[in-house]
Amino acid sequence: MANKNALQQWSIDDSAELYGIRNWGAGYFDITENGDVAIHPFGRGSNVAVSIPEVIRELKERGLELPVLLRIENILDSQISSLHNSFRDAISTLEYKGEYRGVFPIKVNQQQQVLEEIANFGSSFHHGFEVGSKAELIAAISQMRDHKACLVCNGYKDEEFIDLGLHAMRMGFNCIFVMEMGWELSTLLERAALLGVEPQIGVRVKLSAQGGGHWTASGGERSSFGLSMSQITDIIDTLKAQDKLHCLKLLHYHLGSQIPNIRSIRSAVQEASRVYAELVKEGAPMGYIDLGGGLAVDYDGSHTNYVSSRNYSVNEYAMDVVEAVMTTLDKQDIPHPHIITESGRAVVAYYSVLLFNILDVSKIEDGCVPEEIPEDTPEAIANMYEAYKSLTLRNLQEAYNDALFYRDEVRRMFLDGRVNLRQRTLADNLFWAITKAVAKLKDKLKIVPKELEEIDTALADIYYANFSVFQSLPDAWAIDQLFPLMPLHRLKEEPTRHAIISDITCDSDGKLDTFIDPKGEKPLLDLHPMKNGDEYYLGAFLVGAYQETLGDLHNLFGDTNVVSVRMYEDGSYEFVREIEGDTVGELLEYVEYDQRRIMEDLRSMAEQAVREGRITAAERYDLLQAFYAGLRGYTYFER
Repeated sequence: MANKNALQQWSIDDSAELYGIRNWGAGYFDITENGDVAIHPFGRGSNVAVSIPEVIRELKERGLELPVLLRIENILDSQISSLHNSFRDAISTLEYKGEYRGVFPIKVNQQQQVLEEIANFGSSFHHGFEVGSKAELIAAISQMRDHKACLVCNGYKDEEFIDLGLHAMRMGFNCIFVMEMGWELSTLLERAALLGVEPQIGVRVKLSAQGGGHWTASGGERSSFGLSMSQITDIIDTLKAQDKLHCLKLLHYHLGSQIPNIRSIRSAVQEASRVYAELVKEGAPMGYIDLGGGLAVDYDGSHTNYVSSRNYSVNEYAMDVVEAVMTTLDKQDIPHPHIITESGRAVVAYYSVLLFNILDVSKIEDGCVPEEIPEDTPEAIANMYEAYKSLTLRNLQEAYNDALFYRDEVRRMFLDGRVNLRQRTLADNLFWAITKAVAKLKDKLKIVPKELEEIDTALADIYYANFSVFQSLPDAWAIDQLFPLMPLHRLKEEPTRHAIISDITCDSDGKLDTFIDPKGEKPLLDLHPMKNGDEYYLGAFLVGAYQETLGDLHNLFGDTNVVSVRMYEDGSYEFVREIEGDTVGELLEYVEYDQRRIMEDLRSMAEQAVREGRITAAERYDLLQAFYAGLRGYTYFER
């Protein structure tokens, strides 16, 4: 963060640039004139804005405590519309003869209200689902209403899985079984014959093309799922031998998730289109080409091929995909198939925002450094004092190196008993005084020595946040995924503190210490100093993909409160759904405790305490009521 001239007042535009909200926000988020983050539910071009701090105020009036996962239904609808409209425009412009059929991969977010909204709003676009397990298949069938939408079945399929899909076909759903392993075909044909259903079959091919980013291994010839060219040939021969080649309708591949470079996407589409053409030449009717997932989200707003970004727009993605399929197939006079994409991340990421409050701040205070040190001060501390007094711009690095050396020496002397507590305190105060002075002066150097580059991190504050990284932002912990993070208010004020974020779990990994930056990433987040008694709210954005279903129960912190809102053209909004987060008792039951058994044990122990005279009978009642209330309480910090 650059310090502004004292005569220049910090503005909301400065905050917008600092946090990049107008880059990664995709038009859905911005800052109001009074310095609040606002939701723009209808995207760019609309003046409708809803203040997030105002939403928080209303949540608290309704008795819901932070942290809260806020879902904005309008944004989900808008992302589905944007995806389909982009493909429709590309199809119209290029005069492509097939249609676009989007499917949502349920693994990205399996929550019921998410699937319900996708099914309801997406029905006008024939937007379907992709599933990879029996549970996901049942969930999808229960929500689907549109028989033209595709229901793509991936993953391992036992007889029960196959039967469920065949029953869905009998009810009129457009269900397609994608062969991931060669042995699946015989089971599918046997069960289909038994139930009297002509199955729709797809094959997943292992392409040589690979994507980039965290999920490169999802594609390529050594990927876990999919069929080699020879295995696909075997399936064709088997279908021909059983007079079932007419059932082969779809070719599928999966390049990976969050593909940042459009060239990788185009290369894979071209290769897959060639395979598709060969299947048609073999006599299969085909009709669908499923390009899998990969449409990336620009988490850092840099619009580059960095792993947390993408170097293309949704319009460019659609145009390149349609053109690549069309160009490849036209050369061989192959009819244009319907194009399926399994875009999940791009559909739901913007839809959810994690709202949380800061509980406390730990910072390195200015220690007391005396004008003179006692005569009996050990030599190592005296040398550190001399380095402090003689520090200048010219000897900056030397002074810092001396401070590090003598600090370590004093620590060893303290362990040996040669330095007492007050002397150790003086040494610590001197070290941090030197470090802070060096941090201020180093920015005046033309070239900052490598040893001094990380000094700001050493001086950073720790802001303790009321949430669990493991539960609400698991990808930030597991794969170093970056999510936009920023204050939700006070954005007319200059943020003067450098900080990392620590959650309330008892784990050193429960922290956020890498943040988005126009140059890629940075180790510290610029925040405002806490005001005594005032709440300070932060938001983690673009968390709708995977984070809601990957979270674990570290320290038994459970699901947060969840609220869904729908906003209207006049700026009003309503809370359409409220789901209370897990209680302590529910979390304990997840790990095999019985709440009734817990209370029986506590009653027994409390009664024993009464008999021993430790508490009275009345105190026993109050104690047990406290435990009852504790089991019903929210797992997170409550004011």
